[in-house]
Parts: sequence; C-alpha cells; structure tokens
Amino acid sequence: MKKILITGANGNLGTAAVKKFLDSGYRVIAVARSGSRLGFAVGHSNFELHQVDLSDENASALFIKEAINLYGAIDGALFTAGGFAMGDIDNTTGADLQKMFSLNFETAYFMMRPLFTHMLQKGYGRIVFIGARAALEADQGKNSLAYTLSKSLLFTLAETLNAAAKGKNVTACVVAPSIIDTAQNRESMPAADFKKWPTPAQIAEVLEFICRNADSPVRDAVFKVYGNA
Repeated sequence: MKKILITGANGNLGTAAVKKFLDSGYRVIAVARSGSRLGFAVGHSNFELHQVDLSDENASALFIKEAINLYGAIDGALFTAGGFAMGDIDNTTGADLQKMFSLNFETAYFMMRPLFTHMLQKGYGRIVFIGARAALEADQGKNSLAYTLSKSLLFTLAETLNAAAKGKNVTACVVAPSIIDTAQNRESMPAADFKKWPTPAQIAEVLEFICRNADSPVRDAVFKVYGNA
C-alpha cells in the first residue's frame, strides 16, 4: 500500500485529494490545522490527521522524520497548502510578498526538503506542487503579483529537484489549475461561467494519476488543469 502525504488537507483541493486517494487504496497522512471538512475520513483505517505548523522548518522536519520512522517509507507528497491575495504592482509591498512566499513556497519547501532526501535514499518518490495558471501567463497574474511570484518559485524548485534526482525514480511536478470551482470563487466572481472551471475532484484525479504511475519516464512535468477557462 502506497503512503501519501497531503498538506492543506482541510482545504477545497486537499479534501478532494484525501477522498480520491482513500478511495484508490492509499494510506493517507493528512496535515491540516482543522479536520472540519474531513468527517468522511474519520475512522477510516488508512487515514490519519496531524496538525503541524508548516511555517516552522524544524517542526516540519521533525514530523517527516517521525512519519518515516513510523511507516518506513513515504511514497508521495501533495503540497496543497497555500493562500491567495489580490494586488498589482502598485499595491504589493514587501510584507505582501513575504506573506505569500511563506504561505505558498515555504510551507511546501520545509516539509519537502527532508522528504526529498528520504525519497532519494529509497530510490522512489513522487512530489507534487500546486502551482497556478497565473504563474505561467503574465496577463493572468498581473493583479495578484505576490501570489503569482510565490507560485512561480514552485516551478523552478521542481526543475531543480528533478535535476538532483536524475537517474532515480524520484520526480517532482507542478499541477497548475486555472480558477478552481469552489464556493469562495463563485461568491467572489458571481458573473463567471462556473462550468468552465475545473472542480477540486477533477484536479484530484490528476494528482492520483501522477502518483499512480510508478514507472513513468516523464520528468519536469507541468500539468495544466484549466478546464475550459
């Protein structure tokens, strides 16, 4: 049974990923501040929920060490934790940049770093970052500058990890959604055509596909999940 780590597990995408991976027979190690949306998983023999301060590098590293000691191996990791903020260049301060950097990059990097070393030693692993269309298309990101810049770092990080893991069955990729069909996004954009947006469940299907392919030759992959947006 593959063991999968999911951060931001109580969010819209994280919740969908937990459900998809449990339904697909994985052991899910979920990390979130709350389990308010995860009632469906409570009591499941292959599910556990942990509270970890993802902004704390030491706490993140300790958690990964304890998880490896407990399970012997972690096969994949989905870093869905993050945050969003509007603001063009005229309205984006250094503090805004730091906040988005912490939420979208450091929360992934701090936990990924010891996990990547573990995967290299084991010779197998799948690391999946959640990017954004805005980080790939400048016109999409001009009004959310701090968010866009923080997400863009994940693409570079994935490429760097793949270079370091060359010759081993360890890969990092980025899934880049467009606007995700969530209640929050519908409320903030009531005039939009929601049917064009990908749902969290559809994105979770892509996440499971990535982790399912144990011998995939694909490296440096960017999965654009835009729906019809």
